Amino acid sequence: MFIRSMKYYSPQEIEPKWQEKWFKSDLYKASDFSKKTKKYILVEFPYSSGDGLHVGHCRSYSALDALSRKNRMEGFNVLFPMGWDAFGLPTENYAIKTGIHPDEVTKKNIASFKKQCLRIGFSFDWSREINTTDPDCYKWTQWIFLKVFEKGLAYQAKIPINWCPSCKIGLANEEVINGECERCGAQTKRVEKKQWMFRITDYADRLLKDLDKVDYLSKIKAQQKNWIGKSQGVTAKFKLVKPKSEDKVEEIEIFTTRIDTIFGVTALVVAPEHPLVKDLLGNKDIKKYVSEAKKKSELERIELSKEKTGVDSGLKAINPMNNEEIPIWIGDYVVATYGGGAVMVVPAHDYRDYDFARKYKLEIKEVISGGDISKKAFVDYGKLVNSGKFNGLGSQEAIKKITEDLVKNKLGRKTVAYKLRDWVFSRQHYWGEPIPIIHCPKCGVVPVPEKDLPVKLPFVKKYKPTDTGESPLAAVKEWVNVKCPKCGGQGKRETDTMPNWAGSNWYFLRYLDPQNDKEFASKKKIVYWMPIDLYNGGMEHTTLHLLYSRFIYKVLADLGYVKGVEPYKKRRSHGMVLAEDGRKMSKSFGNSVSPDDIVNRFGADTLRIYEMFMGPFEQAISWNSEGVEGCYRFLNRVYKLCKENIKDQKIPQNLNNKLHQTIKKVGDDLEKMKFNTAVACMMEFINNWQEEYLSKKEAELFVKILAPFAPFLAEEVWVEVFKNEYSIHQQPWPKYDKNLIKEERIKIIIQVNGRLRGEIEVDQKEANNEEEVTKLAETEPKVKGYLKGKKIKKIIFVPQKIINFVVA
Repeated sequence: MFIRSMKYYSPQEIEPKWQEKWFKSDLYKASDFSKKTKKYILVEFPYSSGDGLHVGHCRSYSALDALSRKNRMEGFNVLFPMGWDAFGLPTENYAIKTGIHPDEVTKKNIASFKKQCLRIGFSFDWSREINTTDPDCYKWTQWIFLKVFEKGLAYQAKIPINWCPSCKIGLANEEVINGECERCGAQTKRVEKKQWMFRITDYADRLLKDLDKVDYLSKIKAQQKNWIGKSQGVTAKFKLVKPKSEDKVEEIEIFTTRIDTIFGVTALVVAPEHPLVKDLLGNKDIKKYVSEAKKKSELERIELSKEKTGVDSGLKAINPMNNEEIPIWIGDYVVATYGGGAVMVVPAHDYRDYDFARKYKLEIKEVISGGDISKKAFVDYGKLVNSGKFNGLGSQEAIKKITEDLVKNKLGRKTVAYKLRDWVFSRQHYWGEPIPIIHCPKCGVVPVPEKDLPVKLPFVKKYKPTDTGESPLAAVKEWVNVKCPKCGGQGKRETDTMPNWAGSNWYFLRYLDPQNDKEFASKKKIVYWMPIDLYNGGMEHTTLHLLYSRFIYKVLADLGYVKGVEPYKKRRSHGMVLAEDGRKMSKSFGNSVSPDDIVNRFGADTLRIYEMFMGPFEQAISWNSEGVEGCYRFLNRVYKLCKENIKDQKIPQNLNNKLHQTIKKVGDDLEKMKFNTAVACMMEFINNWQEEYLSKKEAELFVKILAPFAPFLAEEVWVEVFKNEYSIHQQPWPKYDKNLIKEERIKIIIQVNGRLRGEIEVDQKEANNEEEVTKLAETEPKVKGYLKGKKIKKIIFVPQKIINFVVA
């Protein structure tokens, strides 16, 4: 049922008028080299699927749009661009399913997306719009590939990949779920194929170290660090009792960061791909186990929460420290690409090993004292026991001494290991950027000359994956067969295309200079606009997309094409918008919410306000239809108050105080990305306003701070109701009167274990906020000394009175 009050507020009449006027003007156009301070605010450009924008997009775009609008009103030169990430599997699969060519699908989807963006009123600078499938754009994606290749960071290698026999393409680890293709649900398998690779591992240390130079959420930095996975440890050599491998494997090398536990090793586990396993496939149990392992992606195999499985190889190895014979198992939770593809099993001091040992009845031997291994593994440092001459040493001292002993006897070496592997940069599908390489029988791998870029993706009618595992491009003979640029002989184009990641790893640079056909962006514009001041997107993109784009930027920086070493000064992420039933929105669940439906019923401003009001920006939040209606009623009340509760008289002091407090809080909360509390504050203010009257001057101040959140309504009130000149979005952000924002200060007593240790003064609102009071109390100089080195077991908070830290 549509809630409406035509007398006061009709978004269906208001919004189309301003949408058209804004689009025809340069209201939101950023100016290169302006004397104003620049702010580059970036949201992740959407993958242009057939479903159009979803409410998750709208949450991010509405919030960052509000911040961009405020920053413009504050006098900043704001770049807030938009484009389309349009190459990739979703479009190709849709095209295969429907018979509509990917190029046609892409054009139709982009038109739909753009229409939605305009309708919702996002203040993007459309003069900088880009599309990754435009040859003028992907010419520079190919150019970047050539630069990576010239620097020796791109190479071909035969590696095991996830293969979907139905889609007939290689899949990234993230595209395999429970052993099945995310796209079609078919059972995947591991096969070896020649792939283009990028040596991102060469940049591992810099990608870690430079995280100290940026303002990312701590959980985002943790994701980056965990994916790179740098560890300093020891590689120890375990000799086989009787080598049986065709590869003449005589020893197994094991990397560990806890060499202090080596006396507690009761088994080794090797990956199914380990050379040792090849000669054991005559055993039907081993063959079956290895076959099943090949159906899983590496991500699934190393998932810590899953139960670990294995099969006994029948072989044994010798522990280099005590010469004990230990069994060798094969386990799919070990991968060949990390640590040599083998691990030592120390059940008493590793949770995973403990469960594995209990399951397969392996010995559990305590070598670090401090726990009760009859109940669970003890994983902390401690004193060594049952460890020969190292008994009594602390773990850290033991690590040093045991390492020295292994190195001295040539049974081990100090090692730095990474979980990060080189980036697989090719796909065997049609809808992607062609890789600008020519293969020549005489000259080998030859890069396409820069003057011949772009290598255009040919229009083909048959774009379905092939039975051979090659890209469909391999069948386009007139495109494949070309002359070698080096010797003039007959050569063949590379027929693999680039992955979905290719265009998204540098797109933010193309926004700076989208019409430039001489370079990907002018150096002067790069110097002016970079780095990006704020980048926001989903948490699902804060690992690989973020890592890959940081890597590409560093390569370009090393080559002198961009400034600095990091592209993003600040990275933030929004939580997922869940359905009302708490599940992920999905067509199959029938619980999806369409932004178009909300705009049709309540207007774009209601959608925007609700997306920001629904909860803390960084948290996942369930959709609530009643909340949407509440936001509509809020806007209706604002419109009514602007028309009826205006008098040319001095406003009551308490309402004036409240207005200036609201101006301050909304401004502060926007910068802190606390969008929900900013909206709540405005809602609270109109409760006061409806009991009193504002003068037109004061009402204008309120409408100005509302403008970033509800731009259509604010523009309508500013021009049509208040009869001011167009546009409110070009007005200065209101300044609050410092004398009118003072609130009563409340004294909070701070206790540690019930004893008085200090006190703090806070604003009246903060006095009821346990999180804010805790932060302030913990940093109070006198209290810090009593908390240092202590573990806070419990916090007892009495609003407006006491906070007590219970420590141990």
